[in-house]
Amino acid sequence: MTGSLVEVRSVGHANGVLRDVSLSLPPATLAVLAGRSGSGKSTLCHLIAGVMRPSSGEVLVGGKPAHRAVDWATVSLLPQRLALEPELSVAENVLLPAGVRGASTDRGLLERLGLAGIAARPARDTSLGEQQRTALARALVLTPAVAVLDEPTAHQDDEHVELVLTAVRAAVDAGSLAVVATHDQRVIDIADTVVRLSSGQIA
Repeated sequence: MTGSLVEVRSVGHANGVLRDVSLSLPPATLAVLAGRSGSGKSTLCHLIAGVMRPSSGEVLVGGKPAHRAVDWATVSLLPQRLALEPELSVAENVLLPAGVRGASTDRGLLERLGLAGIAARPARDTSLGEQQRTALARALVLTPAVAVLDEPTAHQDDEHVELVLTAVRAAVDAGSLAVVATHDQRVIDIADTVVRLSSGQIA
């Protein structure tokens, strides 16, 4: 489809976790994957991020198979298991995708997510909520074409949810397609498009 950045074509995966799922998502969009636990949201996230391959059908990012998009400037991922480097500082973790590019810390991004004051602190010495926002900053630091965010508010209190929503919306305004798996109504309320999943299918 013209203008689409991510295309999911008749995708099935792993014994019915996903069944015949098709969707098309354009750039500069906040797209929410909504549904109960077990509905297939995380699996679809992993397929779009290219860390898994579908059992049937295909997932394309920019017209190419998603699993070939190895550059985080193309597709980044905030997983539920945050995969931070515990010995590195918050700022160093954020910059991991940008290391080869010689980028400097985006102070504005750290401030937007309430991390500027702990930027030099080792990730292991931060709270789970701070770690999740660090992983979110890592996913957004390169303003990727596609940012895949799996439950980005799961470990946030009300105040910090607002910081997360502001950062995600800023990334979308800068041109990123944000694909967000969530059951948080606050995220759903600000979405440009909502894809509802139920028992592995689009409802």
